[in-house]
Parts: sequence; structure tokens; C-alpha cells
Amino acid sequence: MRCPFCGHDDTQVKDSRPTEDNSAIRRRRFCPGCGARFTTFERVQLRELTVVKSTGQREPFDREKLLRSMRIALRKRPIDADRIDRVVNSLVRQLESSGESEIPSKQIGEMIMNALQNLDQVAYIRYASVYKDFREAADFNDFVEQLAPEAQHP
Repeated sequence: MRCPFCGHDDTQVKDSRPTEDNSAIRRRRFCPGCGARFTTFERVQLRELTVVKSTGQREPFDREKLLRSMRIALRKRPIDADRIDRVVNSLVRQLESSGESEIPSKQIGEMIMNALQNLDQVAYIRYASVYKDFREAADFNDFVEQLAPEAQHP
């Protein structure tokens, strides 16, 4: 693996261990060129996934994009980063094991919405506001009214 700091071609693995949920291998690496230390993660990829956008455009599935969208929705919420990673890993496993190599972006959005609804109601509403393209406050109100009555009145 190439060093991200100096570009040296041959880095050494100093330590390897599985992540908490056993979905990846965490490797601590050392660069003999500059002495830097860094971490890499190795994940199993069952198949190449392609996302089909609503416009018909196709692009490779990007786990980091999914993770980033969930982190944005969960920003400043009391959810541990490891828990977010576990949810993302679960979503990716579901997509990879679905048997389909082309996944509609709408399906991915719905999966994220379902995961967020079970994780944090505020993040769920934040994500929905972008995903469902709310244009005005009434759109928020209509959406919140559709939520379970116990969620509306603590």
C-alpha cells in the first residue's frame, strides 16, 4: 500500500484486528520512507453495485456517500459513530445480498429512511426533508403529522 503522506510504495503492516462488528479488518501501517503511521480498513465486497438515479444515469455505489448522508442527518444527535458504522454496514450487506447489481437510488433512500426512523426521529425528519424535497414549512408539518402520535407528543 502506498503511503498517503510521502507516496512511498512499500508500507508495513504493524497490527491487524477485526472491527467491533467483524465487518472489516483494521490495519495499522508504518511507512519506512517518512516514518508516518496510518490506519486502513479492508472490507469484503460481495459484488459491484451500480446506483441507478431517477434520471436513468448510472454510477458506482459509494459506501462513503451513504455514510456521509447518514452522518449529516445525525449531526449533533446523541448517536455514537460506531453505531452509525454498524447501521451503514448492515445497509450495505442488505444491498449486496439482494442479488441485484443495479440498485435504484430510490430504494437506497427508502432503506436509509427506515434505518433513521428506527435510530433517531430528528435525523429521520432531517433526512426526509431533503429526500422528499420539502419546499415550505407546511411540508414539514404534513410529514410530522404522519408520524406516530406518541412521537409527536412526548
